Amino acid sequence: MVAVRRSKLKNESPFVANLESRTSTYSGVSSVGRKGTLALEYVRQGPQTVLSRSSCRTPWHLLPPIYLDDTGCAYTLLLNPSGGLVGGDHLTLNLSLGGRAHVLMSTPSANKVYRSLGAQAAQVVEITVGPEAILEWIPEPTIPFAGSRFCQAIHVTLAPSAAVVLWDAIVSGRIAAGERWAFACLKNEIRIATASGASILERYTLCPGDSSGEVGLVEPWNYVASLYVVSEAVDDEVWKRLEERLASLLDERPERILGGVSRPAVTGLAVKLVARSAPDLAFVLDGLWQATRRELWNLPPVVWRKY
Repeated sequence: MVAVRRSKLKNESPFVANLESRTSTYSGVSSVGRKGTLALEYVRQGPQTVLSRSSCRTPWHLLPPIYLDDTGCAYTLLLNPSGGLVGGDHLTLNLSLGGRAHVLMSTPSANKVYRSLGAQAAQVVEITVGPEAILEWIPEPTIPFAGSRFCQAIHVTLAPSAAVVLWDAIVSGRIAAGERWAFACLKNEIRIATASGASILERYTLCPGDSSGEVGLVEPWNYVASLYVVSEAVDDEVWKRLEERLASLLDERPERILGGVSRPAVTGLAVKLVARSAPDLAFVLDGLWQATRRELWNLPPVVWRKY
């Protein structure tokens, strides 16, 4: 479900407020979980964005940003060397971008969520993007294993003239192992609030492991993804051109990719899609992302260096 609200929202939603109690419901299981925290602050320093302050607690591992081109964008990988999330894990990330900073966040591999006997794993991301700053949030997909329980919340607050490109994708499971929609439950929330007070909210729950055993119309597909591009500093004509371009990209692989692009009440675009395979998902992400960077900031495609 995607909803658009005009009123300002409190920093703490009921969705997030209940995460801690949910992860600790089964005390015997959650005792094996870890409470990892990662805090990152970026500022613009001359022609580059630099990491000005950081702190982390296991299982997060801090990698310093690198620079892939001459744009000054700080490219940072979020690394969890434990291999994935188990029941009882509660990871938090607090990310802050100062004025005119430009940060690209990604992950070196998929976010794996392992089987749990009761307690869920949770990940909460709180992001603040300063005036005229740009955040590109492009992680690898989340793979929920059979029997896993996962809850994620991503909240973004934009200052005047700030921009965010936010990508989020989940997989039906370990497809090669014959696991499709076999996880117990997955809950996801994305909220982006702009400086004008408008906000966009996506919230959904998939529980193929409950009594119904259904996930609705998404069942024939293996990947579900969302892309949000939001900025109050972009002209309406630019949004119109980008909307047309993104819509045409979604039509390039009929029967392999199904999606749509819309203009929500916030200033920007929302894309929802499903895909058959990992190559299909990578194809559509590359196209959507490249078109967005070119149209909004006249920036070249990113050449990944993850391995």
